[in-house]
Amino acid sequence: MLSNIIKFGIPILAVIIWASVFTVDERQKAILFKFGEILRSDYEPGLHFKMPVINNVRKFDQRILTIDQQPERFLTAEKKDLIVDSFVKWRIVAVEEYFKTTQGDEELAGRLLYQNINNGLRDEFGKRTVQEVIAGDRTEIMKIMTAEATDKAKTLGIEVIDVRIKKIDLPARVSDSVYRRMRAERERVARDFRSKGAEAAERIRADADRQRSIILAEAYRDSEIVRGEGDAKATNIYAQAFSKDEDFFRFHRSVNAYKNNFSTADDIILLEPDSEYFRYFSESGGQ
Repeated sequence: MLSNIIKFGIPILAVIIWASVFTVDERQKAILFKFGEILRSDYEPGLHFKMPVINNVRKFDQRILTIDQQPERFLTAEKKDLIVDSFVKWRIVAVEEYFKTTQGDEELAGRLLYQNINNGLRDEFGKRTVQEVIAGDRTEIMKIMTAEATDKAKTLGIEVIDVRIKKIDLPARVSDSVYRRMRAERERVARDFRSKGAEAAERIRADADRQRSIILAEAYRDSEIVRGEGDAKATNIYAQAFSKDEDFFRFHRSVNAYKNNFSTADDIILLEPDSEYFRYFSESGGQ
C-alpha cells in the first residue's frame, strides 16, 4: 500500500509543484491572472509561485522591439507626394496597461503606435517643402516625432525609444520628371564646363605659341650675336697672324687653293702663265 502511494504520489506531487511555480527572465515582464482577472504584474526576475488551475501567467518581452511598417505616402506644404519609409523602436514599460489596451498582441500594439506616428509625420511633412524635408529638416522631424510618440504611447504602456526615417522617395512618375530635369541641368553644366575648357585651351595654346615665337626669336638673336662676335674674333686673330708673316700666309692660302682646285686628275683650269695664281709655281720652278 505504502509503495503504491509512493509510486503514484511522487509523480503527482512533482506535477503539482511544476504547475505551481514559474520563472521570470530578466528580459521579461509577467502578469498573474486568476480566471482571466489580473492579480499582479510587478514580478522581479526569478522563481515565483502560483495556484495551479486557478492562476495562469503570461510573459512579455521587455527588450527594445522594432516595428518596420510599409512605406507611407505624405503630402508636403507644396501638395507634392513623398513616399516615406520609417521605423520605430519601443519597449513595454507598464505591462498591465499594455495588456489592457492591446491584449498583449504585439502586432496590434504596433498598429496603434504607428497610427499616432503616421498622423504626426503627416502633420510635420505638411508644414515643410520638399527641399526642407530632404535638405535638412529630417533630423528635426525625427526628434519631434520621438517626443510626440512617447507622450501618446504612455496610454499603451509603451515607451518609444526612437523614430527613424530610413528613406524618402518621390513617386515613380514624379521621380522620372525630376531625374529628367536633373539630367538636363547636369548636361547644361557639362556643356558650360566644356566651353570654358575649350576657351581656356585656346588661350593657353595661343600663349604657348607666342612664347615659342619669342623664345625662337631671342635664340636666333643671341646666336647671331655670338656668331658675329666669333667672326669678329676670328677676323681679328687672322689679321694679327697675317701681319706677323704676310708671305707665309699668302703661300698657305695659295696652297689651300691649289688643293681645292686640283683635288682630282681631271681638274683643269685655264689661266695665263704669268697669272698671280701661279706665282708660287713659278717661284718654285725658278729656284
